[in-house]
Order: sequence, then structure tokens, then C-alpha cells
Amino acid sequence: MGCCFGKSKKGDFVMMQFGHNDSSPLDDTARARGTIKGIGTESEEIYNPIKKKQEVVYTYGWYLRKFIGDIKAKGATAVVCSPIPRNPVKDDAVVLVNDSYASWAEEVAKAEKVDFIPLNQIIKDKYAALSATEVKTFFTEKDHTHTNEAGAKLNAAAVVKGLKKLKNNKLNSYLK
Repeated sequence: MGCCFGKSKKGDFVMMQFGHNDSSPLDDTARARGTIKGIGTESEEIYNPIKKKQEVVYTYGWYLRKFIGDIKAKGATAVVCSPIPRNPVKDDAVVLVNDSYASWAEEVAKAEKVDFIPLNQIIKDKYAALSATEVKTFFTEKDHTHTNEAGAKLNAAAVVKGLKKLKNNKLNSYLK
């Protein structure tokens, strides 16, 4: 999990969504490493085979809290979004499951008193009303995570829906 909020400033809104790669091994040789599961303060020292150096890895929640703190320190407003669901079609049926990372994102956002958009649930509600054939049209054939243009538009609409439900959201004046 990596990011840089260095250019954010007072008055900015920073929306963040993490979680899809966090379940990867901490010392993954194929991509940036994962995080420790959960929202606690645990850490583990590992050898990062990509960077070829020792580093300390923390929990998913620890990183979210750090990013939120960095954003607040700049005078900007943090908005946490839960991860979007992966393709839920299994054996030609829509199988919707609970996502720990979505729950953890919500828990951290509430604890840090920042806005939270439950994208995972908003999108799952949409998928629940569709057939497996229809849901499959939102994803690439490459993998079960990445959406195509139609899926990206559905996800963007879910962000707007989530923003509109937030109380006292200053971004609503920009939404149609």
C-alpha cells in the first residue's frame, strides 16, 4: 500500500480506496507487497524482494489511519471508500460475499471521524439485482478484479451515489 498526498493542501478533498492487493503475501515477488490483515497496530519486519531491502510492514488499518492523518495535517478532507467488489460470478451465479477490507475501511473511517462511502455494498446491491450474464459484462476477461469501461462507469456512479448520501458533504454542490 503506497501513496503520496504531498501535493494536497487546505481545502482539497482526497478520496482513497485501498484493499485489492493488500491480501497479497508480505514478501510478494510479483508486485508491491501486501499488508497485515486487520486494523490493529501490529507490524512485521520483512525482506522486500522487489526493493531488495528490509522494511517494516503494518496492518491495512494502520496505513489507512496514516494516510488520513497525513491528509488532515495538510488541512485537506479525507474521504474513505471501501474497495469495490471483485467479479462475483461463480458457476454462472452471482455469489456476493462479505469483504473484510470493506469492513475494515468503514471501521477506520468511523474511528477517525472522516466520511466513508460503502462502495462495496452499493455495487453489490446493484449486482444483486442483475443476472450473472449481466454482471460479467462489467469485468475484463483478464482477471476477476479489473472492470472494463462499463464497469468503471457503474463504479463511478456508485461513488456519486455514495457522496450524495453523506451528510454535510461540501462536494454535493458539484454533483449533478
